[in-house]
Amino acid sequence: MLPTNQGGIRLFRLAQIDVFLHWSWFVVAVYELQERTGQYRSPIWNGVEYLALFVIVTMHEFGHALACRQVGGSANQIVLWPLGGVAYVSPPQRPGATLWSIAAGPLVNVVLLPVPIALVVTSRLLGWAAAVPDADKFLQAVASINLVLLVFNLLPVYPLDGGQILRSLLWFALGRARSLTVAAVLGLVGVLGLVGLALRARSPWLAILAVFVGLNCWRGLQQARVLSRVARLPRHRGFACPSCETPPPIGNLWVCGRCRNAFDTFETHATCPQCGAQFTTTRCVDCGSLHPISEWARAAEPREMRP
Repeated sequence: MLPTNQGGIRLFRLAQIDVFLHWSWFVVAVYELQERTGQYRSPIWNGVEYLALFVIVTMHEFGHALACRQVGGSANQIVLWPLGGVAYVSPPQRPGATLWSIAAGPLVNVVLLPVPIALVVTSRLLGWAAAVPDADKFLQAVASINLVLLVFNLLPVYPLDGGQILRSLLWFALGRARSLTVAAVLGLVGVLGLVGLALRARSPWLAILAVFVGLNCWRGLQQARVLSRVARLPRHRGFACPSCETPPPIGNLWVCGRCRNAFDTFETHATCPQCGAQFTTTRCVDCGSLHPISEWARAAEPREMRP
């Protein structure tokens, strides 16, 4: 449901994070620039304003990615598309770690908010606003863009940042699966509001956003059901995830990448029983981390017995 880097242009790499720009960004940019003609005396400022939006969204997504790494997660890709940006983050599956990884994005907008406001006040005190009115309008626009992005992202609608923050807070009390269920259901309620707002404003972008949110809420509900089923499965006691220290569930939950056969990798020692393919790492169904199966066995040993 989320945009991928397919059809995207790799812009740059910073802090080992690749930033891609989806091709549809250019289509929307042309449309938006045409719609906003006449706002400035010089049309160049329309392009500068759109570039400022690009910078703010990119900084927001880097906030997510760097915070995720800070708590021990992985993040190596950001995709920018017309509805915003997506940082592909994989934090440790703990509510606190997930909460910080999500909340850091809006915090970037909070930090940025006073900057254009201070510049607007300074320019007017020094009389620059009258001399360069386009620059004054641009600074006001940047402040508005940043504020709108902050408020919109904090709406408690999954999978927006606000919805994921709500899910992380509920996780402390309800657990991983139930918190996702509640957040996804509330997100579907929010979709109805977005649809109504899109019809009232006759906005195709709000309609597209409503579809995007709705699809991801449905995906979240399906994921919550899977998590609930996995949580009820019996566990292998001779293994434990080196990252989250959770014993793996018993069952055919791993799929061979070669023949697509489902099997229990801990019963076959990371070897597909159908085609014989061997796997160097095994993914934890609880936290998503990858480790060699030997490390799983070592993590299950008492701490005093580990090398």
